[in-house]
Amino acid sequence: MAADAAQGGHAALMDSVYKGQRHIYDATRKYYLFGRDTLIEGLDCRPGMRVLEVACGTGRNMAKVRKAWPGVRLFGLDISEEMLKNARKAVCEDAILGAGDACSFDSQELLGEDGFERVILSYSLSMIPDWEGALDHAAAQLARGGELHVVDFGDLSGLPGPMESALHRWLAKFHVETRSALPQACERIAAQRGLQHSAQRGKLGYFQLHILRVPG
Repeated sequence: MAADAAQGGHAALMDSVYKGQRHIYDATRKYYLFGRDTLIEGLDCRPGMRVLEVACGTGRNMAKVRKAWPGVRLFGLDISEEMLKNARKAVCEDAILGAGDACSFDSQELLGEDGFERVILSYSLSMIPDWEGALDHAAAQLARGGELHVVDFGDLSGLPGPMESALHRWLAKFHVETRSALPQACERIAAQRGLQHSAQRGKLGYFQLHILRVPG
């Protein structure tokens, strides 16, 4: 019951944040959510691959994946029904979408699949309270030969002090918190699940990109 209440509370919070924001989300976030297109370019998909975006938001990334990697099968979920309204418009009939919690969704029940060749977490862990649980659950969705691609805010250490502080204050207005422990969490989850882990640091430490791969 407590978990259900927490999920419902977070869903309501996200809906309240994005009810109005969803209309300008993509137009504004392109100026500071860097690294998303780098992630998409590195997916290395083939036709028929199942690509799942956890916390898919407006569907912007899925639309970009569809264009960059023709023939993939798209799936997405988000805890916010408000954001899913945009996602449905962005990908129309080209994706299977569902409302679910990143930490506990049942992919078979929600999306009709029990494994994916590519799973994406794009600037979502910084908004999920149990972000390590969401990261581990995403890794659990990988099919044979699958890869989990994660991009989010980095340590920001290359930014001037005042700019870094101002960015943190701005992000807090949208309930966003940078995850400085993400590299360690990726290493730990990779070790526990027998996955390979590689990482990339964006310019000035603005973003971090991680890939967890099923060997073989």
